[in-house]
Amino acid sequence: MKRNMIIFATILAALVVVLIVVVNYQNNEKTEGNPYGKSNLDQATIDQLDDPNYQNLIMPEELEEKMEAEEELTVYFYSPICIHCQRTTPIVVPMVDKLGVDLKKMNLLEFPEQGAKYNIQSTPTIVHYENGEEVARIVGEQPVTAFDNFFHEKVLEDSNQEEE
Repeated sequence: MKRNMIIFATILAALVVVLIVVVNYQNNEKTEGNPYGKSNLDQATIDQLDDPNYQNLIMPEELEEKMEAEEELTVYFYSPICIHCQRTTPIVVPMVDKLGVDLKKMNLLEFPEQGAKYNIQSTPTIVHYENGEEVARIVGEQPVTAFDNFFHEKVLEDSNQEEE
């Protein structure tokens, strides 16, 4: 009986080791050439690398450049581990695609210092900037109508006024 338990424990340990090796290999494959330019990504970020809702990312350097150039910009600050972001993103991304809003996404799990820099208290937060300054913000998980109003009244309205 003791011998069988030792064999079972050895097989179980070997399977755990193999599983760890396979998961690490898969993660390394996924993270190779990732848009973050980092080799050590959080697992939640790795899981979103191929998700179409989490494309159009903006990195801190690019965001800083756009702010200094005083470009019009709308940024979605989120965290892959935020349950409110996980429920909000599938609503917001198709909405902005349909409206033609170029919504940049900033992953605060990978770049937490950006939250403090841009006064982000919680996720999700969408901020619209013009001339390097914040002009509108919507925070938290909201009803669809709140996001629709935000984009129509704050983002698209401002864009239309500039064209006139």
